[in-house]
Amino acid sequence: MNVTIVDYNSGNISSVINSFKEAAKDKVNIEVTANLNKIKSSDKVVLPGQGSFKSCIDALNSIKGLVDTLNEFAINNKKPLLGICVGLQMFADIGYEETETKGLGWISGKISKINNQNGKFKLPHIGWNQINILKDSKILKNVENNSHMYFVHSYEFIPKDKDVISATTEYSSNIVCSVEKENIFGTQFHPEKSDKLGLQIINNFINI
Repeated sequence: MNVTIVDYNSGNISSVINSFKEAAKDKVNIEVTANLNKIKSSDKVVLPGQGSFKSCIDALNSIKGLVDTLNEFAINNKKPLLGICVGLQMFADIGYEETETKGLGWISGKISKINNQNGKFKLPHIGWNQINILKDSKILKNVENNSHMYFVHSYEFIPKDKDVISATTEYSSNIVCSVEKENIFGTQFHPEKSDKLGLQIINNFINI
């Protein structure tokens, strides 16, 4: 089995690569590339994302054919895809970081700045936070409710259809931190920085 981590120059993804390699334990081939043919032929795709919504969308669009290839992979062929942090946010229709930017439109919704209640809550939200699991999720298998995950973000995903939400976290308000829609999965937290439970989530995705 081939799992491809899409490397589209969106910041440092070495910890994502290392944790996937650790979880794969040589049983699964982990490829790190933006090569369209390799993405098309892989069994699963991981879409990381660091930085702003706009910078990540711009980076995806700067590689000719990449967005079309990802659409074909996830939407037409319904193969499993995991978005991490801004990788999840890009599933939305639109984002409002820096400027209004069109997203991939895979899960209808928007990306808005976390309401920090006039400075009562620090932004970016950095550190360990409990997650509240709302439904059975393939990637949250064997992860207990109220487990702690590692977050770094100032913006949140607000999906139109609440049924896609698999977990939330409490920070200033109830923030969506995990989504699942058919073959499309996303976490706002960083599984690659969330210790053993993060590896469990990565393992779950590899085993889908």
